[in-house]
Amino acid sequence: MTGRDLSWMLDSALEVPEARHAILVSADGLLMARSNEVGRDHADTVAAAMSGMQSLSRTVSDFVGGDDARQEWRQTLVEFDHGWVFLISAGEGAYLAVSASPDADLAEITFRMQQLVGQLGKVLTTPPRENADVN
Repeated sequence: MTGRDLSWMLDSALEVPEARHAILVSADGLLMARSNEVGRDHADTVAAAMSGMQSLSRTVSDFVGGDDARQEWRQTLVEFDHGWVFLISAGEGAYLAVSASPDADLAEITFRMQQLVGQLGKVLTTPPRENADVN
């Protein structure tokens, strides 16, 4: 990453009731950013796993059928007894993952994630400002 702190943006995904944690992951499984409540070591582990989940999801796209042999992956959703994990594309080579409790409104979480991806896309494609030396 370029040194930008995007945790404040990820925390905005947690404004949805029952949302727990958020991370931004590179396509190769490296942690790009994390919400404030996620520890660094745990976020690193989850980032690697999310990259693998996304890869596996793309691999089975033909399982849903359709005429187009090359189906576009949109989202992976995994349910556990104690909650949900959502994974979506966050732009070229990046993925956004959010966890939530079992009582979360799935549509609301997904909608908020899409909003956040729009904001992240602008930040990730804009070069960081350089501090200019003022004489």
